Amino acid sequence: MKTVLTKDAPAPVGPYSQAVTHNGILYCSGQIAIDPATGRLVLDSIEEETALVLSNLDAVLKAAGTDRKRVIKCSVFVADISQFDRINVVYQDFFGIVDAPARELVQVAKLPKGVNIEISAIAAVKPVA
Repeated sequence: MKTVLTKDAPAPVGPYSQAVTHNGILYCSGQIAIDPATGRLVLDSIEEETALVLSNLDAVLKAAGTDRKRVIKCSVFVADISQFDRINVVYQDFFGIVDAPARELVQVAKLPKGVNIEISAIAAVKPVA
């Protein structure tokens, strides 16, 4: 197992790694809308928040030597399921619609630091059959 840490994504806010690789698979911890340059939360709109979360995820993927095209599965946690359609627009712009990763999107009671969305991912680091 190898840990992944990049300054281009927010530092972990607890006792966990941004991501770990094991046997050619990358397991990314949940990303939230913290601007890695300022350390501040960006909660202006669900679209901006989702875009920053995905940008942070992109930085972790890059640091691990992979990219969004190799994401196998995402877990999306939201504070308000009624924002589903608005989140999907940004998510689709990021991943596309063809060959998009498997995903669940669920509403939860509360997320860290009062954010509205958190996304974790599993991705291939090496080619997977």
